[in-house]
Amino acid sequence: MVTRIALTGLGGLLALAPLTLSPLEWGSGPLTVDSLHGIVYTAHRGGALEVPENSMSGLTAAYARGTAQVLDFDTRMLRDGTIVVMHDPTLDRTTYTSGPVNRLDARQWARVRMRPRASLPGRWRAEPLPTADEVLDRLGGRIVLTLEAKDPRSLDGLAAMIRRRGLVRSVFVNSNDPAVALRAHDMGLTSQLWRSKSQMRTDRPARWARFVDLLDVDYQARDADLVRAARSGIPRVWAHTVNSPRQRDRVLRLGCNGVISDAPGLLARTPSHVRARVSAG
Repeated sequence: MVTRIALTGLGGLLALAPLTLSPLEWGSGPLTVDSLHGIVYTAHRGGALEVPENSMSGLTAAYARGTAQVLDFDTRMLRDGTIVVMHDPTLDRTTYTSGPVNRLDARQWARVRMRPRASLPGRWRAEPLPTADEVLDRLGGRIVLTLEAKDPRSLDGLAAMIRRRGLVRSVFVNSNDPAVALRAHDMGLTSQLWRSKSQMRTDRPARWARFVDLLDVDYQARDADLVRAARSGIPRVWAHTVNSPRQRDRVLRLGCNGVISDAPGLLARTPSHVRARVSAG
């Protein structure tokens, strides 16, 4: 069995300790998307209300806590082609530095330090922000990952990283653009497509069932739009960004079979009595 560690304010220390936990499938290969069942919880940016978002310490803490079956992070590309973990196009909100991410090279990126939000529970230290390579090396295969390719030009580089580690069925590659999702599918990757509530008003998700492995929908969408997504034939339909048990139970009743949350610990502590739609695999 997998042993999970209960953390009480020690999240920042985990960045310094090597991971020794082994997932259920580790003996026969990396943990894959086929291991996901029931109601799937995804820690959005690691669980941005509980840990520093898109940081190595935050992702590692989310993994060790065991309250989510999937870890989510965002990627952007630097001017020298290095792919790094960052949501915003600028450094201003989450680091002690400012300016556009894409003007940095790898050497400059290594000097950037995360700025933990004061409202986060626990104690967190400033630390370097990771590259996508570093996250895949640290967590790839130990837990299912979903990464958003904020820069579609990075898709070739991300595909090479994922293939080199044998993680094609262990990592969802996410985009807001159906054309990028199709390209990821045609490259042999496991594709994820996210849609906003306004986009969902006119979306016809059944058109994407051939090439989308995971549809990531806005929980604020209308009931009819969520039902249409759940009945699209896409095997996994997860709602974002769900941060309360009430929001979770609504999307599950409407047919979603997973949620993407900034607060996976809160949701795990409040079990749902709604039966999830079973994934078609």
